[in-house]
Amino acid sequence: MRKKNLFVGDVRFQFKYGFYFVYTIFTVIYASLIYVFPHSWKVKAATIMIFSDPAAMGLFFMGAIILLEKSERVLNSIAVSPVGADEYILSKVISIGFISTVVGLIIAFAADISNIPMVAFGIFVGSAFFTLVGLIIASNTKSLNQFIVSTVPIEIICFLPPIFYSFGYEKTFMLIHPGCILVRFISGNSDYLLMLTFILLIWIITVYLIAYKNIKKMLQQTGGTKL
Repeated sequence: MRKKNLFVGDVRFQFKYGFYFVYTIFTVIYASLIYVFPHSWKVKAATIMIFSDPAAMGLFFMGAIILLEKSERVLNSIAVSPVGADEYILSKVISIGFISTVVGLIIAFAADISNIPMVAFGIFVGSAFFTLVGLIIASNTKSLNQFIVSTVPIEIICFLPPIFYSFGYEKTFMLIHPGCILVRFISGNSDYLLMLTFILLIWIITVYLIAYKNIKKMLQQTGGTKL
């Protein structure tokens, strides 16, 4: 029940601050762009769009979410409740993953990407990975500007290799990078599924453990912040 209430609370919070409205507009824009592209470009363009935005939504918006929660004293309430850091993280991962997956699948349908179950899996696990990374950064920043600056090197590390991989630099060693695995999944490619899922799982467990440590510390030291 507690996990359900956290999830519902996160969805209401995201709806209140316009996340659903913004991504309704983005979805229309992205889908319209896909229809404009030549047929031969659609799958690759849609894959990059999905990977770089809806799948990475948690990385871009987690700073604003946590800072708003701090400013509205939401975290104060959570800190004195029985809610643990693991429940807090899980709620964020699932609530953001829900929006990411819905938006990403609409774009995938617009591009006629095949193997939709694989695409949905790729979007959701990608969203989980980026949300965890966003939580790590957001839990260690005091302002939105600081969060934005802190995400720049992370974005370079996370996005450049998959972009090179998508445009032909398909070297085997690149599949150690989580982003390169995700663009394969999001494009509907299920080759080497078990091996790549295992590698991605190691990445997700690693960032989860770091996020858990940082979120637990943040909840224990909840204080004021500025937007």
